[in-house]
Amino acid sequence: MQEFHDGTPDDVARYPMVPIRDVVVFPYTAVRFKIGRQLSVVALQKALATDRMIFLATQHDATLEDPNPEQVYRTGTLARIAQHLYLADGNIKVQVEGIERAKAIRIDEQENYWQAVIRRTNQPIERSPRINALVGRLTSLIDQYVRQNPENVDTLHSDLQIDEPSRLVDTVTSHLKISVEDKQGILEISPLHERLVRLNEIVEVELDKLQLDRSIQGRVKKQMEKAQKEYYLNEKIKAINKELGRRDEKAELEELKKKIEAAGMSPDAYNKALSELRRLEQMPPMSAESAVSRNYLDWLLAVPWKEVSQEVRDIKHAEEVLESDHYGLEKVKERILEFLAIRQLVQNPKGSILCFVGPPGVGKTSLGRS
Repeated sequence: MQEFHDGTPDDVARYPMVPIRDVVVFPYTAVRFKIGRQLSVVALQKALATDRMIFLATQHDATLEDPNPEQVYRTGTLARIAQHLYLADGNIKVQVEGIERAKAIRIDEQENYWQAVIRRTNQPIERSPRINALVGRLTSLIDQYVRQNPENVDTLHSDLQIDEPSRLVDTVTSHLKISVEDKQGILEISPLHERLVRLNEIVEVELDKLQLDRSIQGRVKKQMEKAQKEYYLNEKIKAINKELGRRDEKAELEELKKKIEAAGMSPDAYNKALSELRRLEQMPPMSAESAVSRNYLDWLLAVPWKEVSQEVRDIKHAEEVLESDHYGLEKVKERILEFLAIRQLVQNPKGSILCFVGPPGVGKTSLGRS
């Protein structure tokens, strides 16, 4: 550390600085990371040569190999180097202990390392009813969090034993699985009550995410179990049908669909047949409704949709045929000729159907055939 003797406030000092990636160091916490960039190695060596104190601040973009001071957050943590180990690959493994919050007033780029002129931003210890209420809320939220996310349960439960609120907030934030941006945001908040409010908001959001994840996982698990059960039962039904010499129901439905598509039905009949086939797929194979639906489809398929007869519309010829085949029945023959005359005039009649009514043997069938 370099002290000032020119009337500069006591909370301002100069320290070697290391820009770090993907990690935010908080006061009261121990953090391990590796450094390998030349400016970081030299800054570490400068700190080791004096009081082992170093200023750590996080990069905006962790992918940058050679950041400039504008690409590093100004608020960071003054830390003490607890351990360091030179690795075979040239990197240095470092363990630091966060001491206090600080903000870089100025970052000086020396020949081969950075120096930061920092101002400490710690607030006096505050304990009030409002702080106690916020701490109680945080404790409750963390209890819920660890019940739903046991991955970090021991560490967070240990954190809740911390009595000093400021230390509690920083330690919990350091150990939570949240984004670097959220951690940096809390580091930059000096007033304790504001830090507590922000941390409570973040934990509430994380709880909502966990509950949503659990809900989705539960639904997916149920769907998978249902699908597995259906697959097992379908395979068992197939095996039973095979033993009984029955055809595969699914194969029969596929065959029915192919027959419907190849039957050459009118659009209305085709849509009705597909609708009935979908109903049949949802029915139990051995139900009475299934038999009715299947008979209806068989009847539709039995209709010769592609066979078209040549219609003769010669009224004179029709009259001769009726007179030669039937004696009497003048009113009936007149109505038939009238019907044929209308069909000859109207090329596309709809809803015109002749219905022959009478007891057996009076000539209904023979009239229709004529």
